[in-house]
Amino acid sequence: MSGVDADALFAAGQDVLVAVNVALLAYFLCVNTSYLLLIVLAARDAVYQHRRESFSGDESVYANPLVAPISMIMPAFNEEAGIAEAVRAMLALRYPGFEVVVVDDGCTDGTFERLRAEHDLVEMPRVVPGDIPVRGEILSVHVPSQGTVPLVVVRKRNGGRADATNAGVNFARHPLVCIVDADSVLDPDALLAVARPFSDDPWRVVAVGGTIRIANGCTVVAGRVTEVRMPSRWLVRIQVIEYLRAFLLGRTGWSRLGGLLVISGAFGLFRRDLVVRIGGMDPDSIGEDAELVLRLHRRMREERADYRIVFVSGPVSWTEAPSTVRVLARQRRRWQRGLAELMWKHRAMIGNPRYGRIGLFSLPYQLLFELLAPVVRLGSLLLLPAGLLMDAVGMAFAVWFVLASYGYGVLVTFTALAVEEYAFRRYHRWSDLVVAAVASQLEGLGYRQLNAWWGIQGIAAALRRTPRVWGVMTREGFSTPGGAGGDGGR
Repeated sequence: MSGVDADALFAAGQDVLVAVNVALLAYFLCVNTSYLLLIVLAARDAVYQHRRESFSGDESVYANPLVAPISMIMPAFNEEAGIAEAVRAMLALRYPGFEVVVVDDGCTDGTFERLRAEHDLVEMPRVVPGDIPVRGEILSVHVPSQGTVPLVVVRKRNGGRADATNAGVNFARHPLVCIVDADSVLDPDALLAVARPFSDDPWRVVAVGGTIRIANGCTVVAGRVTEVRMPSRWLVRIQVIEYLRAFLLGRTGWSRLGGLLVISGAFGLFRRDLVVRIGGMDPDSIGEDAELVLRLHRRMREERADYRIVFVSGPVSWTEAPSTVRVLARQRRRWQRGLAELMWKHRAMIGNPRYGRIGLFSLPYQLLFELLAPVVRLGSLLLLPAGLLMDAVGMAFAVWFVLASYGYGVLVTFTALAVEEYAFRRYHRWSDLVVAAVASQLEGLGYRQLNAWWGIQGIAAALRRTPRVWGVMTREGFSTPGGAGGDGGR
């Protein structure tokens, strides 16, 4: 190759690196700006909630005899360690009328025996409803010997969480179904708060999502979070910041825009008739909770229905987050794979004006800024240094790049912390706030890069169509006064 050709090739490479790095800079600016806008919308919602609470509390819902009753669906797999306390806590929730339906999804430990001993369960003959097809055979149905306890325990062969949830919906007797994890802890008034949108707008609201917060480090007494503290491990502390920004304030913002796509399977309230109409959760989807919500959107849009799917920031379900890198990696690979499969399954909706805000804004956002984010984030770690080495970009550009990707991200997270402190004030100690501020800076120094690598692995698994594996969630248990207790689970 001649010197002229080599120089031309080098110059072309410089031009490509300049264009790509400028595009990456614009990408990070767009991502962080979108987060900031969602947080601003969430802050407005928090102000509205504060004003409303001054003259209208949950007592009006509790005293209203017309409030729709709720069936709590708790799919359980090998939850022996904490199932008795979890069910006891669910039965103690404040709400005018509800039942708890526990689905023993082929447990191989003493989950059912613990429930039978706790509530003196007796088997009762009951016709197995077939509203939603269920893969795992229903083995038996049990209720407390004293009929005053609103509890039903369904035993079935293992079919996975989605299949167990569908079985629970089949046995639910009430018009609203609340799907919760068997190892989660709900605030005492969580049902009252999450049901309020159904009371305020009963003709249009079809689903409501509640807040998921991390319970690691918190003190739990009798199934209630009595003291909220930041976790002791930095890995979990960073997850607290992540949940706050993306899962609390981010979803609140999307709800304000009418484009909410995700209601966590750990705490969501749905109209039972619509869940049945669309066939329940998809047992073949590894992101079954988000897929259910998107299918609801799709059906409502295709039927030209006037409907709302909303998120409320007040009611809280507390869950234990992964405390080791190994378990966190499995979780994030699964999440990213679920998102990839969701985008592919409903690809006809992306950019389609027939589906309104969901098709034109929410799904394209998920595709560009969530699904492709791991590829872009890791790509920038290679392309920016390459641009510097080839003199395609200068140090001034590199500084602006770091400010846009890391500095702007820290600013966004600090804004989220400020909204949290103003609106919710879950952490009452200054030391916890200091820890949260430090964690928000550490998030961009390795944690996001690891998440990106796991995300790419999840995308690759979806492309290769490897067998779907939920994985085991190793739990350490919540803190209790005088000792360590905890919930087991997958």
